[in-house]
Amino acid sequence: MGKGVVITRPRAQAEALAARIAQIGVTVHVFPLLEIQPIQDSAALRATLSRLADYAMVAFVSPNAIDAAFAYIDRWPQEVIAAVVGEGSRQALARHGVTEASARIVSPVDPHRTDSETLLEVLDLPALQGRRVLIIRAETGRELLADRLRLAGVEVEQVAAYQRGMPVFDAACRAQLNELIASESSWIITSSEALRNLLDMVRQGPGELGMTQILNSQLVVPHPRIAETAHALGFTRVTQTGSGDEALVAAIQSAA
Repeated sequence: MGKGVVITRPRAQAEALAARIAQIGVTVHVFPLLEIQPIQDSAALRATLSRLADYAMVAFVSPNAIDAAFAYIDRWPQEVIAAVVGEGSRQALARHGVTEASARIVSPVDPHRTDSETLLEVLDLPALQGRRVLIIRAETGRELLADRLRLAGVEVEQVAAYQRGMPVFDAACRAQLNELIASESSWIITSSEALRNLLDMVRQGPGELGMTQILNSQLVVPHPRIAETAHALGFTRVTQTGSGDEALVAAIQSAA
């Protein structure tokens, strides 16, 4: 695993994983490749979440969506299904008091394939036909889940709970990136967008030599789509794990 591990999640979400990896004796660096920000106008989000009981199911596309939404949710309606796409989202629900003991939670079965496609495989679509489903997401993102549900006769609403962007790439950030690339650290990448942001930063900073180095760096990713993106972008060393922090930590510990 090289001389350390770089966690690239937004800083607030990186802390717990950084602590777990440090516990196994691996040097950890936090270098966010995504910045999560609240939406500028939360009126639509607040209004939608005030009537959660109107929906048969609410689907969260990520832990970010859960954390942002629960700023406006006092109590989860027990009769409403909570649908999530990975173990990280299950853990985020639990942090807000929503567990199997208090709600029906639906998520993909295979920990190595957690996305909208595998969520659709476990949903009871005939039971949802003609009923209302809410998808809580970022301002931009994939439309696959909404499109497939509508094709199955489900009445779908979507609401944005947060927005994503690339962090400001200032002189201090550029210097840290140079050091991390030179250190031959491994990189934990948990979204394809973050991976593209990394290459954009390298182009602005270390340049051609840095690009060669970063493309030869070890990546650890929790999803096949991220692995596919990495290979398409030219990365040569990609390790795919299961979903969730425990799978990431296990892969790093095994390699270390």
